[in-house]
Amino acid sequence: MDILREALNSISWEVIIKTGLRVTLVLIIAWVAVKILHKLTGRLERHLLKKSVEEGEPPSESQKRIETIVRLVKQAALLALWLTIVLIILREFGIEIGPIIASAGIVGLAVGFGAQNLVRDFISGFFIILENQLRVGDVAVVNGTGGLVEKINFRTIVLRDLGGTVHIFPNGTINTLSNLTNEWSAYIFDIGVAYKENTDKVIEVMAEVGRSMLEDKEFGNFMLEPPEIFGVDKFDDSAVIIKGRIKTKPIRQWTVGREFLRRVKQAFDAHDIEIPFPHRTVYFGEKSKPFDLRIREKYGQKLPDAGA
Repeated sequence: MDILREALNSISWEVIIKTGLRVTLVLIIAWVAVKILHKLTGRLERHLLKKSVEEGEPPSESQKRIETIVRLVKQAALLALWLTIVLIILREFGIEIGPIIASAGIVGLAVGFGAQNLVRDFISGFFIILENQLRVGDVAVVNGTGGLVEKINFRTIVLRDLGGTVHIFPNGTINTLSNLTNEWSAYIFDIGVAYKENTDKVIEVMAEVGRSMLEDKEFGNFMLEPPEIFGVDKFDDSAVIIKGRIKTKPIRQWTVGREFLRRVKQAFDAHDIEIPFPHRTVYFGEKSKPFDLRIREKYGQKLPDAGA
């Protein structure tokens, strides 16, 4: 009993009460800060969703992207907040936090050097998602490789090409990124016709095909406007090339483009417009004698000699 009494008498109850009150106050402040953080991130999420709707982004894709960004920001803020609170509480209990901070800095520096590529991938992935450079379902060309975007993670982007091959790119290694289906898409066509054709008439026929497609219930919903026919683009070896563009909804350019080419072929056939195949004129020089070419009207008929 004497030992217990001496131990109780040696305790500074005033210090314990003051320390307890300060720790309680710190925890209350931390609780209030967490509530404020949740409200701020919720407001940020609603603002980003409203902005994406105004820009015409599909709600399903925008919500998934924004939830990912907000969750990452919230986790980072909560981690920083609770680390700060823990250090403050340790200091209130008389523990020196200077050596702890120094040790954490050394460990963080060592981990940073060892995992710098991983950190680079995460930072690049964060900005790709934040800036809405790509979405799942887009068709993109990453570092010269094209395909459908199947997954967008903070570390990697996953593409699947037309042959079914899956390509995985760490975000930190992406040097060039081209999105073919951002907001709207376009199908570029180069159609060749024979030199004998009237190009004004050809352009008129192509424009009529475009107008008919725009009025079509199926394909008109995919098109944003009538096809733009730029006109004669160049003189090729055996054809006059007419260039144009069809603006469509995202990822619909190939569906609309194939149907447009099919209808143009039918319209050209109906108007006797020739789509030529490559051919060449062979010239042997002035000293060469001309060929004497005759066609037999009936099998077995003997042709007269060329000199007769």
